[in-house]
Amino acid sequence: MITISVILFALAAVFGLVILLKILKGQETPKPAVFIHGALAAIALVLLLIFTLNNPTNAPTLSLVLFIVAALGGFVLFAIDLKTKNPPRGLALIHAGAAVVGFLLLLLFVFGS
Repeated sequence: MITISVILFALAAVFGLVILLKILKGQETPKPAVFIHGALAAIALVLLLIFTLNNPTNAPTLSLVLFIVAALGGFVLFAIDLKTKNPPRGLALIHAGAAVVGFLLLLLFVFGS
């Protein structure tokens, strides 16, 4: 289950990078990428949450917290994007940063020794 979560987060990151580059250039975000990114990340987050709840003594808790923070930022970015078409660059960078650190910690948990 956690391996599937890692794979889905990695795929979400690819779409997230496409979106982030558009935001940083001040261009309109590609809506298919926005929806795919959100769906993949949400499924991965739910799988990670289930894994954490089923393994409370050996779980990537900090990674989960960072992904929850990233998800909250993602919801805000999504709402702004649908309304104004100009998501704030700073929030997009914070969202991406939290997700990247969460992903790196998750990789260390899964593949570290």
